[in-house]
Amino acid sequence: MRSGRHAWRASVVALAIAVTGLPATGALARPGANERPQLVVEDGVTQPVFGYADAVRERVFVTSDVDTDDDGARDVVAMDIIRPRASENGLKVPVVMDASPYYSTVCRGNESECKADVDGDGLNDTWPLFYDNYFVPRGYAVVLLDMIGTNNSTGCPVTGGRADNISAPTAIDWLNGRRPGVDAAGRTVVANWHNGRTGMIGKSYDGTLANAAAASGVRGLTTIVPISAISSWYDYSRSNGLVTRANNYSGSLANTVTDPARRAHCAPVRTALGEGGDDVTGDYNDFWAERDYVPHADRVRASVFVVHGINDDNVRPDHFSKWWAALGEQGVPRKLWLTGTGHVDPFDFRRGAWVDTLHRWFDQWLQGLDNGIMREPAVDIERAPDVWETARAWPLPDARPTQVFLRAPADGNAGGLALRSGPGNASATFQDTPTMSAANAIRHPSDPAANTANRLVFLSGPLAAPLHLSGTPVVKINATVDGEDTSFAGLLVDYGTRPRFSTSGDGIRTLTEEDCWGATATWGGFAEDACYRKTEKTVATNPQELVTKGIIDGLNLDSRSVSTPLVLGRKTAVDLNLLPEDYVFAAGHQIGVVLLSSYSGYSSRAKQNRAHITVHFDRSRITLPVVGGRAAAAAAGL
Repeated sequence: MRSGRHAWRASVVALAIAVTGLPATGALARPGANERPQLVVEDGVTQPVFGYADAVRERVFVTSDVDTDDDGARDVVAMDIIRPRASENGLKVPVVMDASPYYSTVCRGNESECKADVDGDGLNDTWPLFYDNYFVPRGYAVVLLDMIGTNNSTGCPVTGGRADNISAPTAIDWLNGRRPGVDAAGRTVVANWHNGRTGMIGKSYDGTLANAAAASGVRGLTTIVPISAISSWYDYSRSNGLVTRANNYSGSLANTVTDPARRAHCAPVRTALGEGGDDVTGDYNDFWAERDYVPHADRVRASVFVVHGINDDNVRPDHFSKWWAALGEQGVPRKLWLTGTGHVDPFDFRRGAWVDTLHRWFDQWLQGLDNGIMREPAVDIERAPDVWETARAWPLPDARPTQVFLRAPADGNAGGLALRSGPGNASATFQDTPTMSAANAIRHPSDPAANTANRLVFLSGPLAAPLHLSGTPVVKINATVDGEDTSFAGLLVDYGTRPRFSTSGDGIRTLTEEDCWGATATWGGFAEDACYRKTEKTVATNPQELVTKGIIDGLNLDSRSVSTPLVLGRKTAVDLNLLPEDYVFAAGHQIGVVLLSSYSGYSSRAKQNRAHITVHFDRSRITLPVVGGRAAAAAAGL
C-alpha cells in the first residue's frame, strides 16, 4: 500500500515533468508546418486552440474477461472516441471518460441527450453533455463508453457487479496498450495518441462506474469526478436491513438500461440478480459485497473530486460520506462540493463555477499543470440557495460529537432536548404506522410538535444562537417491543419558518434560455452544439424542515449480515445513524427529534404487524456533530 501523502506528491511531480517543456503560464508558440502541435496555456489553464469540427471520431471495441450472458463469447466493451486532429500528428492527449449504461435508453443530462450514429457510417454523431465540445479544443480526448450489456457493448448488465465494474478498466487497459482493440471491421486499433492518463466523470450510475473503476486499482486512471454516485449498492437498495426499493430492484434497473431488443435475451441474468440480492431477509451478503466499493478504498490510485446533494433522496448522502471518509484514511487527494439541491449535476446548479473548476481539476491531474487547485480549500458547501462557503475539510474540523438527551414527554406534549439527562425510569410508547411518510410525520395537522399514537416528538427551546451541525447524527435509545420484528426510525427537524431548498424537482427548475460552453460541428446532418437550457434554484418557505433521517431493521441491530429476531419485552439497545448533514439551525428556531417505527418507502417484513414500541429514558439521546462541541450547544441554549 502507498505511504500516503508523500506518494501522492511524487505522483503530481511526475505528472508535471511528463508535460515536457510546458510552462505553467504564458502561451506556447503555435506549431509551424513541420512542428509537432502543442498545448497552449494561459493563466494556468489550457486554451481552445484545436479544432472541433475536424476532430477524429472513432468507435473501438475491446474484449473483456467476462461472459455475462453465458453465450460462450466474452463480452465486448464499445466506446466512442473524439480527439483533436493534432493527436494524429504527435500531440499526446489525456482522456476524459464518461462510462454509462444510459446512452441509448434513459440518455444523459438535464435534456436527456442520447448517442446516435445519424448517417449510419459507424461513427457517433451526437455527443451528450458538454465535455467533448469544451475539452477537445483544449487538447483532450473524450471517450463515451457503453457499459457491458448496453448500447453497442455486448453481454448483459449486472447492476453494480463485476461486469459493470470492469467495463471502464477494460477500456483503460486498451488505452494504455495492455489489451487489444479493434474497429467495426476487425482491424487492430491502438491508442498511440494517448498520454497515459485518464479521468472519469459522471452523474449517478455513471459516477458509480467511476467509483468502481477507482476501487479496482486500474493503472492509468488518474482522477475521478463522481457526481451523485453510489459507493455501495447495498446502501442504495437497502437501509440497515430494510428493502428500500422494489423487489429485485437490481433486475429492474438492469432491464431499464438494456436495449429493448435484448431484454428477453438477458432475462435469466435479471432473475439471478433477484436471487442474489435476497429481498426476503434484506441482509448483506456476497452479492452485495461484490457491489460495495468502500472497503476497497486502499486500492484507489486516482485523485477524487466528489460532488453530492445533501438533500439527494435518490443516491442518499451517506454514499458520499462513507466513500469520502474511506478515501481520507488512505491519503487520497480529495475535493468535495456539497450542494443543497438533490440529485442534480453541478452543470445545472452552479454552471459557470463548475466548468471553471472542472477545467482546472482536469488540467492539474491529466495535463500535469500545477495551477494551485490543490492548495485551495478542499470543500465547498452550499449554505443557502446559491450561497457558498469553503472549508478545509469535511466534516468541519471543529465539529464534536455532542450528547443531547431526550427528556420524557408528559401529558401528550412533546418531550425535551437537553445537555443533561432526565429521570431514567420514565418511558413512552407509540405504534408503528408504515404508510406514513417522513414528511407527514413532521406535519401533524393540528400541532406539528405534538406527540401522537405513532410518534414521539422532542423539542429544544428557541435557540439563543445559531447551531451548526457537520457530520452524522446518531440516535441511541433503549426500547422494548411487542413483536419479534419491527423497525426503528428517527428524524431531525428544524422548527422555524425561513426560505429553504425546495424538494420539488430536486431543487431546480429548467428555463427556456440557453447558454453555450464549447465548440460546435455538424456530422451526419446533425448540428452538435454545446448549448444548454439554463436552470435556477427553487426555494420554499416552510414552517419546518426535515433536516435528516434514518431507519434500521430491528432484526439487524447487531449485524447487517445476520437477521436476529427481537425478544418480546426485552430491553434492547438501538443505535441509529441518521444520514450525514451540514446544517445551521438559526437563532430562534427549535431543534426537533421525532421517533417513529417506519415511514413509507422502506418495506419491512413486519409491515402489517403494527408493533408497539416503548422507549425507555435511561439511555435515550441523540449525538449531534456540533461545530464547537458542547460549549456551542450550551451557548445556543440547549
